[in-house]
Amino acid sequence: MPPPPSRRTFLQLTGLSAASVALGVSAPATADATPGRPVPSGVFALGVASGDPRPDGFVLWTRLAPTPLAADGHGGMRAHHVPVQYEVAEDERFRRVVRRGLAIATPELAHAVHPEVRGLRPEREYFYRFRVGTEISPVGRTRTLPVHGSRFSFATASCQAWYHGYFPAYRDIARRAPDAVFFLGDYIYEYGIVAGGNLWRQGVTVGPEHGVEIETLEQYRLRYSLFKTDPDLQAAHAVAPWLNSWDDHEVQNNYGADNSIYGIPPELFVHRRAVAYRAFYENLPIGLGSLPKGPDTQVYRRYDVGTLARLNLIDNRQYRDPVPKDDADQQSATRTMLGAKQEQWVYDGLRRSRATWNVLAGGVVLTAITDDRIEQWDGYPANRRRLLTAMRDAAGPSIMLTGDIHRHVAAELKADFADPSSPTVGVELVCSSIGSDGDGADTDQYAKDWLQHPYVKFYNARRGYVHTTLTRSELTAEFVTFPYVETDANAEPRVAASFRSPVDSPRLEAL
Repeated sequence: MPPPPSRRTFLQLTGLSAASVALGVSAPATADATPGRPVPSGVFALGVASGDPRPDGFVLWTRLAPTPLAADGHGGMRAHHVPVQYEVAEDERFRRVVRRGLAIATPELAHAVHPEVRGLRPEREYFYRFRVGTEISPVGRTRTLPVHGSRFSFATASCQAWYHGYFPAYRDIARRAPDAVFFLGDYIYEYGIVAGGNLWRQGVTVGPEHGVEIETLEQYRLRYSLFKTDPDLQAAHAVAPWLNSWDDHEVQNNYGADNSIYGIPPELFVHRRAVAYRAFYENLPIGLGSLPKGPDTQVYRRYDVGTLARLNLIDNRQYRDPVPKDDADQQSATRTMLGAKQEQWVYDGLRRSRATWNVLAGGVVLTAITDDRIEQWDGYPANRRRLLTAMRDAAGPSIMLTGDIHRHVAAELKADFADPSSPTVGVELVCSSIGSDGDGADTDQYAKDWLQHPYVKFYNARRGYVHTTLTRSELTAEFVTFPYVETDANAEPRVAASFRSPVDSPRLEAL
């Protein structure tokens, strides 16, 4: 048996050359826009999306897949390049088109395109669409970020196990049309889907190809396709730019760095990570800077909403130290979840920020709950103390946005969680799952673990999302829940709790 491939050979193994990568983003305006071979109808079955907004533009996304659930993972596309035209306009009827371009959908990137549009006006609403031959995509809406900014609204979402339930939360997000959507991890799940077992979404069936834990690039692509066929998810993507990060299930449950907790040797697990990271890039509206190089990619990145807010997306998985061997290891001063380089990037961004608000968005909960939750920040107490110190020393108040636990939580971040009377250095807004774990309940057996702490102000175990608005004077957050998700997508939203946090005092006040 040949030795496992090294990190250096992964780019060659994936078939990505510099030329093919460039074609996946843009092409010369003089390129032929007519496909050399016929393209099947219905190529836009996975919808459209935008992301990574800037004051002058954003990333657009679509993936050609006329048969998105084809068992081979290729979406019904043949292995040839397809020119894809795109338009950006100031109006929904495309009478005032401000940008046109061409991207080449390649089989190397699952026929996904990620054109990066620049040169637009700040704090503006735009509309976009794609065309292949006579096929025209649905119309998407997006926004550029402001240069100064006085108000910014966003939804936070995470954990969308398609097989556990429908996505009424996305229907409501699409209705509210926020300025942006933060997705904080677990966009897909790697588990096999088994009828009579974990398939709780009523009225659907899946083929046997979905019944295994995913390991190959084609399997990851197929799992993204299954989730992205949900019409409410497509609607939420099409209504606002997304800021995507990840947690563990985009690769494997509870993994960290090169380590699987299920016994896969690190030299083999990096291949699993490489194909998972590549499928993540292929299926989401993220920029070329996050294109993987084998098993490595940079998804931590920063956006400034003028001087109103600095948005920091962090990566809780790729650089973390392994699960601690014992208590001494857990308390080690050198232990890190973020890795040295990302830690410094976060602290520098907080120190240099002159924004009214500093927002950090990641996969796992920062608030201290019990020492047993070693897979979350409780397993990295020294790194947590360093991060809380950086929040305390920042010029503006800090907000932590997280998910992962399938519960809504509102908490105040303490300088020292062992001393509840210590200063509050920020607030944490934990969004529940979109569908994972099914219907849920208003409370459950874990509520006492959270609510025993005076700094935890709210706990709810229903499915839902958080809608947040930032102004120069305050933050307001609504924790939106749904009474059911397993039976259909028609559940009506309920605001289970609302809070405000004044800019001059990092605390949570119930509304």
